[in-house]
Amino acid sequence: MFPQELNDLRAFDIANAMLDGFDRHYTLFREASAQAKKRFEAADWHGQQRAQRERIEFYDKRVDEAAERLQTEFKASSLSMNVWQQVKLHYIGLLTNHHQPELAETFFNSVTTKILHRSYFHNDFIFLRPAVSTEYIENEEPASQPTYRAYYPTKETLRDSWLRLVNNFQLKRDFEDLGRDVDHVLNAVARELGDFRPRANFQIQVLSSLFFRNKGAYIVGKIINGFKETPFALPILHSPASSLLVIDTVLFGEDELQMLFSFARAYFLVDMEIPSAYVQFLRSLMPRKPRSEIYNALGLQKQGKNLFYRDFLAHLRHSSDKFRIAPGIKGMVMLVFDLP
Repeated sequence: MFPQELNDLRAFDIANAMLDGFDRHYTLFREASAQAKKRFEAADWHGQQRAQRERIEFYDKRVDEAAERLQTEFKASSLSMNVWQQVKLHYIGLLTNHHQPELAETFFNSVTTKILHRSYFHNDFIFLRPAVSTEYIENEEPASQPTYRAYYPTKETLRDSWLRLVNNFQLKRDFEDLGRDVDHVLNAVARELGDFRPRANFQIQVLSSLFFRNKGAYIVGKIINGFKETPFALPILHSPASSLLVIDTVLFGEDELQMLFSFARAYFLVDMEIPSAYVQFLRSLMPRKPRSEIYNALGLQKQGKNLFYRDFLAHLRHSSDKFRIAPGIKGMVMLVFDLP
């Protein structure tokens, strides 16, 4: 039931407090991700692993903090349905120019379902579907960093463009021999693309932040030429011989990037101001990979679960599958069911 007017003064304050809780969470999330670059440069592998473990706990801690604040300041669990409907509408308004609206909506769901009785868990009180679009979000401030950088080389300037592409990440540890590594990259690109003719739109697009995981840093992007797009990733490692940086190999194509971003691997540490833009770019490299799995790979597991659930509901809506007990040997701990 839609409220006829926004007449409860508490509703806006609750929505504001909820968004404050999310903004605090994502600020800490980004700080942990941004520090990954310094740890990589310093070869602080234990610190990198510790940060990956600790960041998993950030979300639940911030949800608990927000729920406790709302309960203390507003007696949130005793508010009427009408007030909570107004809270949701105010919250949508606050997300109009927000850079992480989809994550903030999921945070709202987490906090409200922690506070309210489960009978409230429906469309009027939570975001079962997204309310704010994530299309074309960019930070318009002059000093801001774009989601990706585009380079427009000619055949003559291709080597210089790859050198500039790598140097633009401003890693504070020297490469063992960047010129040698770029030559290897060029040879790999030549084998992958063959004897190609640069089209008018020939370009290299690269996400502006490095992807850190374990002892590696990854440059992720795509080569565009005409109607063909070739995804690639450059793993940067510390050389065992010199402790300086080397580009270890070049990964090409959707299949190799699917393996890199597999859910079976640890998630990445990536500093993203606008995560939906990163997901959209990565989806262009791996169109068969669900967005839920991409969010998971970026350390945004709650958003991944949210999208998985939405995809699941859409599947049920458009299929006649019936749940069944999964075939095979029964486990000792839980009952497993599936859709045939």
